[in-house]
Amino acid sequence: MLTCDLLNFLLLLQLTLLLILMHNMLEGFKRYLFLERGFSEHTRAAYLRDVRQFFEFLNSEGIDVRTVVLEDLHRFTWQLHELGISARSIARIHSGLRSFYHYLLLEGYMEQNPTALLESPKKGVHLPEVLSTEEIDDILSVIDLSQSEGQRDKAVIELLYSCGLRVSELCNLKMHDLFLDEGFVRVIGKGNKERLVPISPKAVKELHLWFSTRNEIIPKPGEEDYVFLSVRRRQHLSRITVFHNLRLYAERAGITKTISPHTLRHSFATHLLEGGANLRVIQAMLGHEQISTTEVYTHIDRSMLKQQVLNYFPRNKHD
Repeated sequence: MLTCDLLNFLLLLQLTLLLILMHNMLEGFKRYLFLERGFSEHTRAAYLRDVRQFFEFLNSEGIDVRTVVLEDLHRFTWQLHELGISARSIARIHSGLRSFYHYLLLEGYMEQNPTALLESPKKGVHLPEVLSTEEIDDILSVIDLSQSEGQRDKAVIELLYSCGLRVSELCNLKMHDLFLDEGFVRVIGKGNKERLVPISPKAVKELHLWFSTRNEIIPKPGEEDYVFLSVRRRQHLSRITVFHNLRLYAERAGITKTISPHTLRHSFATHLLEGGANLRVIQAMLGHEQISTTEVYTHIDRSMLKQQVLNYFPRNKHD
């Protein structure tokens, strides 16, 4: 019989060989995109980034890239959707995966292409669920603050909602990005673009309460400056962890809507708009380059829109 130490060694060796294989696949795919497909630098970078993200998913699931089946691709797609990735971006990721598996077929890594029957989502406008302020309060109320992660998760949810952050922006938030006395948070968004976002007094309060627990954690090297840490792993939170915890709290609160961190961001924008905020202000808060993105992203209540027209359009004003 294999001893426990020998079994662990063999498992570690197997994992190491798989990681080397994936690295070699990625390097070969990079050459294939450039030399055989002639794709632009922008497209090559996007496809490589998408395949790396797929590798992360496979590693978390313990799946060999060579044994992927259609069901695995569907679960990966659902995860992207739940993380708030748009249908347009998911379609591009699918395109990258199709090219990647076509390359693996050419090189003899695979005998069948699992992406052959993969259907990309339609690129039409999709408006995600919106939570009411009462539902958000319900989610916060079911968090067990006696647990070491409780106060962290409360601060996470409050920050996602009150600042309208993307989940990746929250996970990458550093201590030196916080200007709590001034009431601002510095956010590094898409394209490495920086913006300053106002932070609510309630979110500041929840952060300070989290810091009491955070100060007792000894982060791993290189993780010292991250705002939100895993208590057990002592490194910054992953997007999957944030998503999983939010869904768990929503279920405890009896909320049947399908929600994700993206839902909190969308609710933030919607509540601002319904409260009378200018669309340009919301655009700046969300970090959108184009105002058209904000117009699609925000769910405009039709009754509110009608009332705005009745109240402010000159032809509707009585003499």
